[in-house]
Amino acid sequence: MQLRKHAPSGALLASLLALPQLTSAFYLPGVAPTSYQQDDAVPLYVNAIRPVGDADSVLHSVLSWDYYHPMFQFCAPEGGGQPVGESLGSILFGDRIKTSAFELKMKHNETCKKQCEVTYGKNAAQFINQQIQEGVSLNWLVDGLPAGQKTIDVLSETEFTNPGFLLGEQLDDGRIKFNNHYDIIIEYHEVNGNNGQYRVVGVIVQPESRKYTGEIGPDTCNTAPEIVELSETGDTKVRFTYSVYWIESSTAWATRWDKYLHVYDPKIQWFSLINSSVIVIFLVLTVMSILLRALKKDIARYNRLDQINLDDLSGTSVLEDGVQEDSGWKLVHGDVFRNPAHPLLLSVFLGNGTQLFVMAGFTIAFALLGFLSPSNRGSLGTIMVLLYTVLGFVGGYTSARMYKSLHGEKWKLNIILTPLLVPGIVFTTFFLLDLFLWAEESSGAVPFTTMLVLIFIWFLISVPLSFAGSWLAFRAPAIEPPVRTNQIPRQIPPVTTYLKPIPSMLLVGLLPFGAIFVELYFIMTSIWFSRIYYMFGFLFLCYGLMIITCAAVTVLLVYFLLCAENYNWQWRAFLAAGASGGYIFLNALIYWVTKLSLSGFAGSVLYIGYSALISFLFFILTGTIGYFASWLFVRKIYSSIKID
Repeated sequence: MQLRKHAPSGALLASLLALPQLTSAFYLPGVAPTSYQQDDAVPLYVNAIRPVGDADSVLHSVLSWDYYHPMFQFCAPEGGGQPVGESLGSILFGDRIKTSAFELKMKHNETCKKQCEVTYGKNAAQFINQQIQEGVSLNWLVDGLPAGQKTIDVLSETEFTNPGFLLGEQLDDGRIKFNNHYDIIIEYHEVNGNNGQYRVVGVIVQPESRKYTGEIGPDTCNTAPEIVELSETGDTKVRFTYSVYWIESSTAWATRWDKYLHVYDPKIQWFSLINSSVIVIFLVLTVMSILLRALKKDIARYNRLDQINLDDLSGTSVLEDGVQEDSGWKLVHGDVFRNPAHPLLLSVFLGNGTQLFVMAGFTIAFALLGFLSPSNRGSLGTIMVLLYTVLGFVGGYTSARMYKSLHGEKWKLNIILTPLLVPGIVFTTFFLLDLFLWAEESSGAVPFTTMLVLIFIWFLISVPLSFAGSWLAFRAPAIEPPVRTNQIPRQIPPVTTYLKPIPSMLLVGLLPFGAIFVELYFIMTSIWFSRIYYMFGFLFLCYGLMIITCAAVTVLLVYFLLCAENYNWQWRAFLAAGASGGYIFLNALIYWVTKLSLSGFAGSVLYIGYSALISFLFFILTGTIGYFASWLFVRKIYSSIKID
């Protein structure tokens, strides 16, 4: 499948080059309006057929289908539906946009226009009836706007447009009706100052099931009361029709997406955000209070102790003014910067985690500023891939810098594994899951050519950038610890239960997950139920709260470990903070049980596989945040005391 020629980066470059000529208006890249004159052809494109859940909001399948799948037998234009250029992100997120047989002309109404006649066999009828029961929806695009149905939110009593419309419906009496007629209602707006120029600002489709018996004419659609039922025991003839109605609207082109961007129960999100903010503020103040008071007291006592020891010639163990000998975290000053086990793996994870951290931050910031408009389909996925690719330099530099500070000797292996290990795990998992989609003949399967493009981007751009970053990092001087490391390791005493690895991971990982729990629910709903996600303001705040929470609780854990004379803090900090990824996977399993009712084995494998992949990346991300927060904390406190 061909990639979109006007990718976001290319559109941005073109906009910058054309900046001197822009005198009347400015539009964000990829979302410039298209104006039509009366009777101009307005293309209607068809997209993949996706499941949206049944009437009880339960999803029965995660498989999408090509609009011209042989089983559906929808009317196609001459020569078949031709693919429309798409961006990389659009393809990865499952868009399969093609031309259609619908003929739309600006301000030209059509009534009960015949498309084609199709005969469905029993196999096709069984397949389509199953899809109707699973709640699949058709997805059309007119001038970049998704065709949808008007819906009323019962909680807020607001009307909005829900993208997509049902293939059919199961009635209360058990019958399954198949929609074969479409009333296409298009809202348009006249361009100010340009008479005769019009723009599309809304698309509504009202599907209906009508069984025709005679010739089809302009009034036939209103005289066909019976519904179409596809027989699973014999052949069924179905005639497809559509009507087009153009309605002038006061909606401006710039605000035409507002009716699609509906917040489901905003009170819950605001309550969750305020609740998380209060918890985070309380947590941070508590951590700062404990650490600052304790550390200030400890540092003052340790420095005073060193001064007394210099003046004390008697060698007694009990010093003046009741000051005791070293205790707590100062005792392990000779071991706290001892190299951890498996420094190579830790440094590779830290490099990739830094890459993910910066990528996520930039992506959310771009979306928050409005550069990732929903009208530019796939822009979110495209910018994530491009940012992760370019930030390979940051990942390589961070990994090599940390590996050198850990006195690692396998520097060549570090350079190679940093751009290959984590991306290799992600790509291999993605490819294996894609095999299930190919086996099911789902349109969600990423084409082989797109896989080659991803490999091309990976090995010809990301890997060299990572190598360059690693090369610069290994040439830079090593980051020296503020205290010397003893040659003989100190024995670690037994610790209390809550400081053991598993309990500490469960405790520390829970709090960052709690900061994003509600927003995670909305993100998963938008992914699996094919809804538009645009609440990047909430996401930006939740991302910030998660970072603060993750850093605070990990630093507190490391402080307690050091006070317990356990100096193996590096992996403990990474794993404890990364445990949030485990909670995300557990949450996905609960979501699977409560909100999904997947009928096929492939659907379950796909859902669990993609959830595990997201959880793994989140594990790397939060683990990196926790590690660097602890690393800065440890360096700070040990550089503040005097060591003999």
